[in-house]
Amino acid sequence: MPNPAIVAAEESLNAIFECIDQRQSFLLEAGAGSGKTYSLVKALRYVTGNQGREFARRNAKVACITFTNVASDEIKSRIDGHPSVVTSTIHAFCWSLIKDFQPNLRAELPNLPKWKERLDEGGDVAGRPIEYDLGYPSAAPEDSMVSLGHNDVLALIVKLMRLPKFRRIFAARYPVLFIDEYQDTDKEFVESLLEHFVGKADSPLIGFFGDHWQKIYAEGTGGIKNTDLITVPQKSNFRSVETVVNVLNRMRPGLPQSCSEPGSAGIAVAFHTNGWKGVRRDGKGGGHWTNDLPSDVAHEHLEALRLRLEGEGWDFSAEKTKILMLTHSVLATEQGYDQLAKVYSRNESFLKKEDAHVKFLLDTVEPVCSAYDKKKFGEMFAALDARTPNIRSFTEKAAWVKDMATLLNFRENGTVGDVMDHLMTTRRPRIPDAVERRERDLQKWDAEPGEEEPKLIGRVRSLRSVPYKQVSALARFVDDSTPFSTKHGVKGAEFENVLVVAGRGWSQYNFNELLETFDVPADEAKFQRNRNLFYVACSRPKKRLAVLFTQHLSEASLGRLGKWFGEENVHAFAP
Repeated sequence: MPNPAIVAAEESLNAIFECIDQRQSFLLEAGAGSGKTYSLVKALRYVTGNQGREFARRNAKVACITFTNVASDEIKSRIDGHPSVVTSTIHAFCWSLIKDFQPNLRAELPNLPKWKERLDEGGDVAGRPIEYDLGYPSAAPEDSMVSLGHNDVLALIVKLMRLPKFRRIFAARYPVLFIDEYQDTDKEFVESLLEHFVGKADSPLIGFFGDHWQKIYAEGTGGIKNTDLITVPQKSNFRSVETVVNVLNRMRPGLPQSCSEPGSAGIAVAFHTNGWKGVRRDGKGGGHWTNDLPSDVAHEHLEALRLRLEGEGWDFSAEKTKILMLTHSVLATEQGYDQLAKVYSRNESFLKKEDAHVKFLLDTVEPVCSAYDKKKFGEMFAALDARTPNIRSFTEKAAWVKDMATLLNFRENGTVGDVMDHLMTTRRPRIPDAVERRERDLQKWDAEPGEEEPKLIGRVRSLRSVPYKQVSALARFVDDSTPFSTKHGVKGAEFENVLVVAGRGWSQYNFNELLETFDVPADEAKFQRNRNLFYVACSRPKKRLAVLFTQHLSEASLGRLGKWFGEENVHAFAP
């Protein structure tokens, strides 16, 4: 008997091939575990196999936009670096198209957010080349060039897409464009492609690959509705056992999946804490805590459930099991960054690296220090991302050694302030302009009697007092080097076992409300945000899924869980 998942995947692939043959733009809606990347690679091979020589003759290529450099490299390796395919991130791809339109860029740049002020301070853009390298926007008068930020590149290509000449060049260079993870691709860029290309003559064939139920980034386009796009559902699941697939299908009946191993045994179970008799959190100082367990009690429940599951055969080693925390009531203390967490009113500020200081420390300082400490100097300079000039002499090398030794000492024994003061002096690595401005603002702040300190300055002051070890602890957590994780670290990943802890503490999430209003949501944007996170978390395991709710659930919510997991698999839990 043929494998039902393979049959389903072949059906979607044949539909994609037909769209390519007919030059009809399409959207592959590929649910979790369905083999999206496999289908994308097969589509690329199909195009190059049939049209590669013609593209080479015309000096044209297939473009494949991916979400990260890692994804780009993976796809490139799976197509053996085919010369007719260009794989890159969206920013690199867009810059390659717009960089030669310098007069247009100079005309449009002053109209972008914050650029009029930058140019007023830094001088006129006329006569200065516009470049994009590090992603730091700058028009400093001492620089010969004007530097774009990451968001500027996307905003500018949207503006240039209005020009017929630009669209002709785009279509000639890239007659086929595939977009991976379309749901998290910049909304305005996608809307520009839909407006100017999809359904239009002499335009590129565009293939969107992704799943709008797995959108997790706010700036992404999410679902796409366009009558000129052929929607191709991919109804296969090669990841999970049938027990888990059944839960996903009941959760999402609009895209039912066929399991690659029919009859495969596994576990899918939900636990609630409604029976706890103590006083739950009341949300004072932040309503997003309402009805959750106190943090110490939540920790007790989590530890007790781990012991119970271990007794039932779960292996909680990092290689076998991932604990996905959809709550923040337990994480910070257990992971060793509780003082750092208290600096911010919103968890997203540091966990999603929205704060400029945190982003710099986690994305640059930590990788640089870690690589240097391991004597992996190539990795160190790669982490610097050209922020620091190459070492040209023995004297410069000696200075680097001295400065890095001091930095590593502060990293181990000092505060965030010690590290920042050191980097402000050495410039190894160079501090981004936004971070340096905040440091300077703090230094210059001189309160008048009775004057209240601005919140931003107060936050920088508080952050500087945090032991730097807590930054390293946060980095290990965010980079997925612990048994715990949050939503962003696991999209696309899979694990043998997954324990999901769902509760409060995130300002944008309420899972009781999600379960209560799943059929008729009151706020569609909020509903999708909560639904997508829950779906992504529950679709990671291969064999075993358990969900622990630390917030109180209503009877309607318990009923919803009963429909998805089966009444016999929804349990009250207490340590």
